[in-house]
Amino acid sequence: MNYYQSCAAKGNYGNRQRGLFYRSMERAAVNIYRTDSSLEILVFAPGRIREHFSLAIKGNELEVSYTPPEGFARPEWIRREYSRGGFIRTFALDPSIDVSGITAKYVDGVLQVSLPLATGKEAAPHTIPVS
Repeated sequence: MNYYQSCAAKGNYGNRQRGLFYRSMERAAVNIYRTDSSLEILVFAPGRIREHFSLAIKGNELEVSYTPPEGFARPEWIRREYSRGGFIRTFALDPSIDVSGITAKYVDGVLQVSLPLATGKEAAPHTIPVS
């Protein structure tokens, strides 16, 4: 499984504007681990509202996103080390994932996405030479 990180469409990073969008701190850290029967994605997203998460399968990718509610307070920060804003994370799924069995739950600031492995469809191992 591969993943791609996308910055949020809004937000700022060091108050430097980059085109129409700002580079954003508004992303969520992710840990991924494997069990005997699944891959587990832990999206660290404290202070978010469960109903504003969205998970969608688009082709062979899983998109995990969060959109803050309208009128979301944006205080005048003195110091800011994490954001409660929106984000999009995209993960490429290989054929060993049982897409119909994907589940998610948000507990204690962590969105846990469980990707069950389909029996008999293990990804073929391959090596990549380094040049």
